[in-house]
Amino acid sequence: MGVHLYQVSPTVPGAKYDPDCYIDLMTDVVDKTTRSRMMAGIRATNTKPEMLVRRALHARGFRFRIHDKRLPGRPDVVLPKWKTAIQVHGCFWHRHSGCAKATNPSSNASFWAKKFQANVERDAVAVEGLMEKGWRILVVWECSLDKVRMEEAIDIIEDFIRLGPNHSVRFAEVGWPDFAIDEAKDFRSG
Repeated sequence: MGVHLYQVSPTVPGAKYDPDCYIDLMTDVVDKTTRSRMMAGIRATNTKPEMLVRRALHARGFRFRIHDKRLPGRPDVVLPKWKTAIQVHGCFWHRHSGCAKATNPSSNASFWAKKFQANVERDAVAVEGLMEKGWRILVVWECSLDKVRMEEAIDIIEDFIRLGPNHSVRFAEVGWPDFAIDEAKDFRSG
């Protein structure tokens, strides 16, 4: 079992600071191997929102590949016939602008700011790479897939796909509060 030791300052007035003064504040309840296995189980692919989109598209007759390693960013859903790549993003992890789910953790704020910035930059690089290869990209935000808006979101996704590979709209997003196909001029700006 892992033991996390944190340095504490002296509580007695006038006492000198002792760098060797440590206290055990938190003991992990599982061993290191079990914790590693548990952390490895946190999904990056095949998430619930992604599975909802895939099931709905399959039910509507679309056939696709998933997580194609040959494409930048390994898109969640790839429709080669339509030259369309779909990324299903979690609002929290990918920083959906204006969404209530894109909250900022209050503890360790600088770590999270760097983490989120790296995610956003990685997303932008993937979109640019796909566009350079001639793919159309649709980003589906998790918030658009709740029970109230799910059917409408899938209708919009289907409409985007059926626009065809030669349509002028090369990039779009489906998400709340905007909840529509919005052509983006520059992915990095918003």
